[in-house]
Amino acid sequence: MPVIHIEPGGIDLEVGPNESVAESAWRQGYTWPTRCWGQADCMVCWVRILDGELAVEPPGEEELLAMRSKLPAKLRSPFTRLACRLRVTGDGLVVEKKGVKPPE
Repeated sequence: MPVIHIEPGGIDLEVGPNESVAESAWRQGYTWPTRCWGQADCMVCWVRILDGELAVEPPGEEELLAMRSKLPAKLRSPFTRLACRLRVTGDGLVVEKKGVKPPE
């Protein structure tokens, strides 16, 4: 399984096949900020890719449309993605996401 690194928490997280980054975190007991629990609606789960952008699937139409219509323009960039839609294809992905907490 691919492993991603999450800053600023210094967390390494295994992402399973056909799992989004957020789904993987929730499965492993991490707290990942959200309000809609994977519906690409609340925009709270957005991440900034810091490195390893080639280790992810490209965004789908649903994700792109959601970000264009609901994410503030100042947060949008080619390196901004929704963790509830972000699928990993290999090791090396580093993302920035504040508020991620390990299992208790």
